[in-house]
Amino acid sequence: MKQNKPRFGIDIDGTVTTPDTLIPHINKQYNTNIVLDDVIEYDFLSAFPHPVDRNEFARWFKENEPYLYSVSKIANDAQQILNNWHKQYELYYISARDLHLYDVTKKWFEQHQVPYDHIELIGSHDKLEAAKKYRVDVFFEDKHDNAVILAEELQIPVLLFDTPYNRKVIPSNVIRVHNWKEANEWIERHF
Repeated sequence: MKQNKPRFGIDIDGTVTTPDTLIPHINKQYNTNIVLDDVIEYDFLSAFPHPVDRNEFARWFKENEPYLYSVSKIANDAQQILNNWHKQYELYYISARDLHLYDVTKKWFEQHQVPYDHIELIGSHDKLEAAKKYRVDVFFEDKHDNAVILAEELQIPVLLFDTPYNRKVIPSNVIRVHNWKEANEWIERHF
């Protein structure tokens, strides 16, 4: 049974939040000065000017995740556009964040007045099953391989928010957008 309103699957980090939101915290912790343009892979460590122990970084990140997500910056125009969309579409956020971050995530949504119908934290980057389960009609993502898999497997349009780390070739049903205004223009034309 299909839902009445079109349902949007929306990633959180790097999509609803700015893709560079974690960088100042990483720079402070590791005494570096990387910028988003340095991050050309979906891996902050690839941008470091010096080697960093991956296990130590993972441990630091895990310990600080609740705080980092609680202070994440919302992307320009996201709040206003998502509020407008919420009148016509169902907003299902599907994130790789771990389930133990649900309260932090929900509080952030409330603080920033970001509307939602459902928040699903799956604890992995494999969003395919969740997107299938919730029968999303379009997906919003910043991770290149996720966008490609979702578009190809589900045969739905995926709007890929452009960043230096996702500039590989994309199939025709992955649409590169540079901001929420461009995403909104695409939605207005196609929905």
